[in-house]
Amino acid sequence: MDPLRRSPSPSSSEPSSPRSPPCEMLGYVGIEAVLDQLKIKAMKMGFEFNIMMVGQSGLGKSTMVNTLFKSKVWKSTPPGLVGPMPQTLQLHSVTHVIEENGVKLKLTLTDTPGFGDQINNDKCWDPILGYINEQYERYLQEEILITRKRHIPDTRVHCCVYFVPPTGHCLRPLDIEFLRRLCQTVNVVPVIARADSLTIEERETFRRKIQHNLKMNCIDVYPQQCFDEDINDRILNSKIRERIPFAVVGADREHLVNGKCVLGRKTKWGVIEVENMAHCEFPLLRDLLIRSHLQDLKDITHNVHYENYRVCRLNDSHVLPRGPGWVNLAPTPPSSPGPSKVCRRQTHDNTTEEH
Repeated sequence: MDPLRRSPSPSSSEPSSPRSPPCEMLGYVGIEAVLDQLKIKAMKMGFEFNIMMVGQSGLGKSTMVNTLFKSKVWKSTPPGLVGPMPQTLQLHSVTHVIEENGVKLKLTLTDTPGFGDQINNDKCWDPILGYINEQYERYLQEEILITRKRHIPDTRVHCCVYFVPPTGHCLRPLDIEFLRRLCQTVNVVPVIARADSLTIEERETFRRKIQHNLKMNCIDVYPQQCFDEDINDRILNSKIRERIPFAVVGADREHLVNGKCVLGRKTKWGVIEVENMAHCEFPLLRDLLIRSHLQDLKDITHNVHYENYRVCRLNDSHVLPRGPGWVNLAPTPPSSPGPSKVCRRQTHDNTTEEH
């Protein structure tokens, strides 16, 4: 008998091994109904998902968000302004509630300053990292209350989509330096923006160069290999990692192609269909963010990135709680970016905006 597979002794106080056979049931109990209970409760509460878009101005970040959710979740012109939207100068968040087949999703989108647009880009990542850490701090302060809310509002950034300009060369030193910092704080999914400006051959060459840059600089983008839980996850995520960064094209207008209305960009030589895998890899990005890995993005945010922040903050704190109010933590260390200035306002369609 293999000594590594010995069955536990009946007198042992240790829990039984996961390999132990299930207890034989004499009849129907109804344990499977727990899934229905969880589904009903989840549909009542709804879900929260927070996405941040990072990249240079003019790479189609706002259009990509509208394409992902097939709605005008991000308006091309801010309320009260006329004319084209100016380049983003500060963080701007907007919250919408989207409902599909009875499932409600509270979606928060954060647009970021045009990363790398300035002549001097020294520490241009500070406002972005500061905003991400500020959301962790908000959640932490709610979590350590003596009397906590039944449901803590979750404003933590679950995923950051990083737009790489379609230069066809490789990642810029600025991209590498920022991604190195960003991947330690949040789940990062890099994409090649406006991929229709590259040929198929140029796109594949560019992808391989970016993958080489990420590997050589130890930048671990999502899905991280160390978090694959089983063989099925490993197989699925390995296929995704081979295609990252996704070459995407965004469009929020429909065009008639062969008698069907499709989302796409109309050019002189035809229509680029964003949901056609022969044209771009937008379907892969959509499936990753919404259909297959949405909950995993939230789990890694809570169990890894937020937990790292929480441990560091509590270790740095030397002030004990005083009274039933908020626990007084030590100020945020100077080494970590400070919180950015965020303003909230209520829009006419009952959505919340921050800027």
